[in-house]
Amino acid sequence: MAHQIPPDGTLLPLMEEFYTIQGEGFHSGKAAYFIRLGGCDVGCHWCDVKESWDAELHPLTSADQIVQNAEKFPGKAVVVTGGEPLIYNLDYLTAELQKRGIKTFIETSGAYPLSGSWDWICLSPKKFKSPRPDILPFAGELKVIVFNKSDFLWAEEHAAHVSDTCKLYLQPEWSKSAEITPLIIDYVMQNPKWEVSLQTHKYLNIP
Repeated sequence: MAHQIPPDGTLLPLMEEFYTIQGEGFHSGKAAYFIRLGGCDVGCHWCDVKESWDAELHPLTSADQIVQNAEKFPGKAVVVTGGEPLIYNLDYLTAELQKRGIKTFIETSGAYPLSGSWDWICLSPKKFKSPRPDILPFAGELKVIVFNKSDFLWAEEHAAHVSDTCKLYLQPEWSKSAEITPLIIDYVMQNPKWEVSLQTHKYLNIP
């Protein structure tokens, strides 16, 4: 999948980029420029961007151009997401962003080696391809998508391996939110180290 992409990360398969309000987790409600890279083999059946899975569908784009696009907006924070962005070497992209005073955030399943220089790492582990143990200590937040009751135990298993300062979030899977949200509320009230994360951008009807 990534064989045509230069190993130095100067070209990346860009699915989409857009300026919006971050909708989930610790930085929810803040302006950010989203960079969605194509390519993912984690295979979550409830994924809401399955069109991101095949990297070949998305044009190889200069990292320099992506940085220039991000610079145009007043919110100096970039969220790199996917797909699974850590399939690629993100050292060059993040260094160029940070040189320009732009904060770098990533949303990752943690299934691939960590590259890039990050101001914030949101680790969202998936059962379909577990995160690498060496990424867990670097997570600023652990965000677990809850699809069924067994996901609470899955969340606790990963919470045991992140740092003491890592923020812990439980987020209902959107299509089951009516059923799952009450369970999350009860769980957080009983286990207050966790917080509730909602996909507020879907309520606000923004990307």
